Amino acid sequence: MNFITSYTIEKISEIINGRLITKHHNKKIVQHLLTDSRRLVFPETTMFFAIETKKNDGHNYIEELSEKGVGCFVVSRIPSYASIKGQACFIVVNDTLDALQKIAAYHRRRFEIPLIAITGSNGKTIIKEWLAQLLSADNNVVKSPKSYNSQIGVPHSVWQINENHTTGIFEAGISKTGEMEKLERILQPTIGIFTNIGPAHDEGFIDRREKILEKLKLFENVDTLIFCADHKEVEKEIRRWAEKHPGVKLFTWSAKPGYDLQINKIEKQQNSTSLEVKSNKENLSLKLPFTDYVSVENSIQCIALMLLLGYDNDLIKKRIATLQHVAMRMELKHGINNCTLINDSYNSDVYSLGLALDFLATQNQHDKKTLILSDILQTGIPGEILYSQVANLLNEKKISQLIAIGPELSKQAALFNKVKYFYNTTGNFLENHDMKTFHNQAVLVKGARVFGFEKIIEALQLKDHQTILEIDLDAMVHNLNVFRSFLKPGVKTMVMVKAFGYGSGSYETASMLQYHNADYLAVAYSDEGKELRKAGIITPVIVMNPEAQSFDALFKYNLEPEIYNFRLLKNILEDCKQNKSVSEQEPLNIHIKFDTGMHRLGFSPDDVNSLTAILRQNPFVKVKSVFSHFAASDDPRFDFFTKKQLAAFVNTCNKLEKIIGYSFLKHICNSAAITRFTEAHLDMVRLGIGLYGITADKKIQPLLKNVSTFKSVISQIKTVKKGEIIGYNPTCETKGDITIGIVPVGYADGLNRRLGNGKGKLLVKERPVSITGNICMDMCMINITGIDAKEGDEAVIFGEKNPLNMLAKNLDTIPYEILTNVSARVKRIYYQE
Repeated sequence: MNFITSYTIEKISEIINGRLITKHHNKKIVQHLLTDSRRLVFPETTMFFAIETKKNDGHNYIEELSEKGVGCFVVSRIPSYASIKGQACFIVVNDTLDALQKIAAYHRRRFEIPLIAITGSNGKTIIKEWLAQLLSADNNVVKSPKSYNSQIGVPHSVWQINENHTTGIFEAGISKTGEMEKLERILQPTIGIFTNIGPAHDEGFIDRREKILEKLKLFENVDTLIFCADHKEVEKEIRRWAEKHPGVKLFTWSAKPGYDLQINKIEKQQNSTSLEVKSNKENLSLKLPFTDYVSVENSIQCIALMLLLGYDNDLIKKRIATLQHVAMRMELKHGINNCTLINDSYNSDVYSLGLALDFLATQNQHDKKTLILSDILQTGIPGEILYSQVANLLNEKKISQLIAIGPELSKQAALFNKVKYFYNTTGNFLENHDMKTFHNQAVLVKGARVFGFEKIIEALQLKDHQTILEIDLDAMVHNLNVFRSFLKPGVKTMVMVKAFGYGSGSYETASMLQYHNADYLAVAYSDEGKELRKAGIITPVIVMNPEAQSFDALFKYNLEPEIYNFRLLKNILEDCKQNKSVSEQEPLNIHIKFDTGMHRLGFSPDDVNSLTAILRQNPFVKVKSVFSHFAASDDPRFDFFTKKQLAAFVNTCNKLEKIIGYSFLKHICNSAAITRFTEAHLDMVRLGIGLYGITADKKIQPLLKNVSTFKSVISQIKTVKKGEIIGYNPTCETKGDITIGIVPVGYADGLNRRLGNGKGKLLVKERPVSITGNICMDMCMINITGIDAKEGDEAVIFGEKNPLNMLAKNLDTIPYEILTNVSARVKRIYYQE
């Protein structure tokens, strides 16, 4: 039985209708498809597809991959590197993305297994993961890793299918017309689930009807389509669509009678939901381990699928009751003894292990990398073959230490040549492993749910109070790409990570930006740049406020100073003369700032002649860039002034460049100007607050995602009688009996004291509740009268549904101030898919 996908180069060329150019490799075996050069693991058996997008071109990475051992490439043009031509083989096609999809579609056709395809605006990943939990006891399930549902993600997902799999569960997502039919050709589903329709990606369609019809193209050839008839817009279009697709059976569910699955009763309890349903004239009572409506609806989709497949009612009832929450993303936390802890314990397979190890590799603040791994379950691959792959993966990713938990891993101990420890159970590990050995290292915890790795996370994470700032690194990348989409090819991006990364953590933000090829990072002070370098950041770093006492750090850590006046220039030149690391051959890069009207730091444009005279006499410094700062690029009322600044800046740069005799980077655009003044992009732009999903541009705001969520929990709930007071300096006297919640977040955490006495609101159960009384140093009180809240429930200060912009408006300030005021004592938790 073939457990690993393998094709010859010759066969792949035939499948994708390409032109094969090779001298020796036409029989070479390909087992791995690669579209992201950073995720290379097995170079000898990898084929790289050089996909071109608006933001990037895969052809730019061929030389680098060839040097790392990759010998097979699918391209739309042959690279010019002479060193590669004789060594590598190329398949030339018109469209490399189309070629990737063709090989995936061919691979899918080889396996006659039922395949469940899920689409809709929300719930795809949760339903996929839950169905895998529900069906895996009877089936060898292959599923999409994480949220791999795009034009590139779906081919990678399908490539996992092998002869041992009996059922496929895949999700499909689109952002515009013309995409879904391509995914249908790849997936060839037999059963479909349409979750719902919402505003996501509305901008890619004329209206909701067009979006629904585009999504329905996934189900052109399915046997059965499952959907909720209570979503009227969806039902209306599916009924019309079904008239043209008589071969597709509809399996419907609704709270009303007359459908295949009727929901008779939904009753929320403290930690669960009771559900009474009727199907085929049989009543079924179930208990769901969730209380929120979204989870209930997703659970019903799963129940519908199990009924369709003919599962016994008692078995459905038993398995539904054991559904577990799905952690959608990796969590990055502070661990004990200066460790960094990565929690990715909601599933375990070789593909997602590779993705998690990529994330672990970015934690360059630690030399030592440790993996805590459980047995990988239900792959159908013999242990020796499976764990040989895992061992090779660990070698490629340079993992320092393996802690393996599970009987199957223990049997294959000889395959691993790392520092290694083997335990049969999680309990054995917790009882016998010395936790003091975890010191100053990055630790990835990756395991199947049945191993209960949440106990390991509990033991290794730093114990902080329950007020946290969640940072969504995927949302940050999304926002970076939104702003990049406005840039012309060749325009560079500098990203501001000063002020503790706008409160989000400088290193963690910088590491993500380095991974996604930011051209420059900017910090306020040398100490910030020093810490980034010590943590392994190698991207060029500009220091915006260099101080004389920290000049040594500039030279030692290869930091590049902003120079804004003659005094600073004189001081830096004097230090350069005394520093042996600087010479005419290796000058210090400096960045000259001009004041074009904002009247903060910067040379005057009138200083050009005097400035260039000094620069020409001191060749051991080199002007790397020249820049200025817009004063009001976010405000249309001052566009005339912004254009005046731009003209002054361009004129000054041209004059300086002509006199010193060499070119340099020119930049003046901040976040607002990137989208509003494309003519001002010049050579580089500077992205700041926009990275965090905040902009004053109402046209751009819907395109951005929320990055930061500041939240706490309700520690205690109590009733306060009419006429009693709440908090310090009794300014709040109750006018009637009320219920209050005490939340452990105060002005020492960054909750502005001016928000007290009803001015500010938190979100509890997605409902706004007023802060009552004065805000204390470490806590505040909120009025939760009439809300079904309990101790331990979340209270959100700001986030996606309680926007930072609104909070800033309420305080008559700007989002920058609120973000940067979140105290360092507030634990940061970073998420990434």
